Amino acid sequence: MKTLNWILAVLFALFAAVQYNDPDPFGWIAVYGAVAALCALGAMGRAPRWALLAVAIVVLIWMVTLAPGMLDWARMGFPTIVGSMKAEAPHVEVVREFLGLLVALLALLHLLRLAGRAAKG
Repeated sequence: MKTLNWILAVLFALFAAVQYNDPDPFGWIAVYGAVAALCALGAMGRAPRWALLAVAIVVLIWMVTLAPGMLDWARMGFPTIVGSMKAEAPHVEVVREFLGLLVALLALLHLLRLAGRAAKG
């Protein structure tokens, strides 16, 4: 798991690094940077459970704000979101953002699971 956590740390650090040209970069850099740092701490066995939970809650709340856009996308029949890097339709950016947060949440849940195992001994 240590190797996986280091891989996740590097990936999320890269995710954070490429957000500088996003229309709303600060939130993304903060979330992806926090997940990267927590993955690195997790690789060292030092990820604080309270921090994992706090970031997971922030990610969940952010996902809830994007949920209406996800529902709209579903109502449209799940049109493609990978046609080009530029978001040509309004749903494209919302869906990509939601999925990015979902990946972050899955990484945090992985770390929480490991932290729970470590606490049990």
